[in-house]
Amino acid sequence: MSHLNRRDWLKVAAVAPAALVAFPRTVFAAPSADDVKAVVDKALKFFKTAQKENGSFGTPRSGEPGLTALIVSALVKNGVSAEDPTIAKGLKYLESKIQKDGGVYDQGLSNYMTSLAIMTFKEANAGGKYDKVIESAGKYVKSLQFAEGLTEKDANFGGAGYDKPGGRARPDMSNTHFMVEALLASGVSKDDPSIKRALVYISRSQNLASDEFNNLPFAKKAGEADKGGFVYNLSDADNPKSPKLTAEGGLRSEGGMTYAGLKSFLYAGVGKDDKRVQAAVNWVRQHYTVTENPGQKDSGLYYYYHTFAKAMDALGEDEFVDAKGTKHDWRQELFDELKKRQKENGSWANSNGAFLENLPELATAFAVLSISYCKKK
Repeated sequence: MSHLNRRDWLKVAAVAPAALVAFPRTVFAAPSADDVKAVVDKALKFFKTAQKENGSFGTPRSGEPGLTALIVSALVKNGVSAEDPTIAKGLKYLESKIQKDGGVYDQGLSNYMTSLAIMTFKEANAGGKYDKVIESAGKYVKSLQFAEGLTEKDANFGGAGYDKPGGRARPDMSNTHFMVEALLASGVSKDDPSIKRALVYISRSQNLASDEFNNLPFAKKAGEADKGGFVYNLSDADNPKSPKLTAEGGLRSEGGMTYAGLKSFLYAGVGKDDKRVQAAVNWVRQHYTVTENPGQKDSGLYYYYHTFAKAMDALGEDEFVDAKGTKHDWRQELFDELKKRQKENGSWANSNGAFLENLPELATAFAVLSISYCKKK
């Protein structure tokens, strides 16, 4: 039986209500192309008014050139042409931030910025225009990994932070997942040592006690609600004042980080039968939602949406079954939630200002990027 999109299904139901009995709910596999285009077109209009003359977006504190990279990538992934003035100006701005060391950044946050730029140049790489830029940027990102002078016994080994290792710098799950995605986008093999090292750190960020993958104390203290999920920063375990600590003495699993970890495993070639992947999927089944960021509520909500979308897309289950046995057409559910939250001017913004998501340019970038994964493949 061929799948119908929601619009077609409603047309059928309107003229033949009895047909509802004959068709299973799996017809709601994804929003229609027209529905997606309407929402993205509204967002594009917002971005056209928000873009500065030099092609950038936002305020000095919103993180450039990373924000521009996110926006351009999100729009291109949704079918906006590279010839569109907003895209062209954004790419030109990104090109102006390419440094002699291969990185794409301005002041600080060089791993985060360059990783996002790699993914953007990859999306816009018509005719190999950015081949050399992507290659150089990939080499630069590799140089930022916590590896030199460390052994696998070091908790930081294989991770990535905002900038180069050294001083007070420390890796975290968010920067590490961006690094992995960027390196793979740059053409690095899944078998490359940098990816293998990253998997060591990512595995240690999972609430899954294991002599093989994670023997850190916090994982052994994980409660039932946290097992299988991922944490943001391993050093929180050593901070008695950290709000991430649980009553059991472990670290709370978070939605955005769990989907980032699951996505990283799948992107890097870890099989679905691997116990780390199975544990992460089990956590997702218990905490499935598109209305909040599990473990953080509305904090980092739009960041959560984009890791949720990427991970669910990589998992490849059109209909996802949660722990209660409820079936979810996740693409349609995510799209409906985002569409409901879109403002009249085409933007999104989080009422919670954590992680700067109260800035409409940033929240809208994550929202549009999320929508690109809602389309049926």
